[in-house]
Amino acid sequence: MASTNERTRAGHECPAGGPAGGSGRPGVGNAHGKAILLGEHAVVYGAPALAIPVPQLTATAKATRFPCPGNGADRVSFSLTRSGSAAATPLATDGLRRLVAEFKEMTGVTGRMCVDVLIDCSIPQGRGLGSSAACARAAVLAFADLFGQRLHAQEVFDLVQTSEKVAHGRASGIDALATGSTSPLLFRSGSARELPVPVPGSGPPHLPERSGHRGFDGVFVIGDSGVSGSTKDAVRMLRRKFERDPAARTDFICRVSSLTDGAAEDLAHGRCGDFGARMTENHRLLRDIGLSTDVIDALVDAAIAAGGLGAKISGGGLGGCMIALAGEPRRARAVVRSLRETGAIRTWVVPTGRFVSHAD
Repeated sequence: MASTNERTRAGHECPAGGPAGGSGRPGVGNAHGKAILLGEHAVVYGAPALAIPVPQLTATAKATRFPCPGNGADRVSFSLTRSGSAAATPLATDGLRRLVAEFKEMTGVTGRMCVDVLIDCSIPQGRGLGSSAACARAAVLAFADLFGQRLHAQEVFDLVQTSEKVAHGRASGIDALATGSTSPLLFRSGSARELPVPVPGSGPPHLPERSGHRGFDGVFVIGDSGVSGSTKDAVRMLRRKFERDPAARTDFICRVSSLTDGAAEDLAHGRCGDFGARMTENHRLLRDIGLSTDVIDALVDAAIAAGGLGAKISGGGLGGCMIALAGEPRRARAVVRSLRETGAIRTWVVPTGRFVSHAD
């Protein structure tokens, strides 16, 4: 990462009387949603977690400079629009304000920043799908585009984490990475490794299963319980529980770590059935420590009854979403019907392997 002085020499200086540059071209940044497959909450304590991008849930930020009025501090406003609505609402969060200050310090942009940022986000809030991280990532990339800054991946991550730590109290970093990933991520202790999903024929034609190149052909189905969760409240609740019972923390982390590492192997070797079973066992652990709800439990049961290979809560808990794995698109459609009949207010389908073209 370049030093502050190096970035200052390469950066833009904003005179107090007006914006840097003269093109008037806005800066644009994009991000997307994510879903946790296994490992939420344990990941905060150093355990691994698996996440997938949800590309159909998007966040796009457009940053536009305007002449700074008089003297004073930076004037950066954030507004949010939701898909299907033309009305923008102010988005004033401490995390985004902190992000602006960190962006200036990191890049060496000097002078006053007078910028309007409009974020169009289709990711529902409070559902564990990465809404806050995606909005922050889109804003970071929009600022970088606006001021002509080339940010390294680590710098983008650090800036998004600045906002996430304010929003959630103790953020593992998985959302900050997964909202910009194009493949499933195995996240552990602040770093992540992309796990390309194998497809049939991707390896040697002889003995494909023994050589580990059997395709992972599954369809993930996300169901929205209709109840907002709170990652910050869930993290706080769990921390207090573990402070009272350290042995429970050790047991929880060990079990979740084993399930997540096993699921990563299942993904690499195309073992959808085993992967689904690990999801369901992970849900049981999260339910037993009080992070699920009756509605989520009912949706999990409905997904499995409809032929799902496994299902679990996804994200912070105390509401939000669940996620199920189906073996193929026809079964995924049955899972969707069952979830809606059981009370899911929305569903999203994320195909993998050879089913990627079956996004409906």
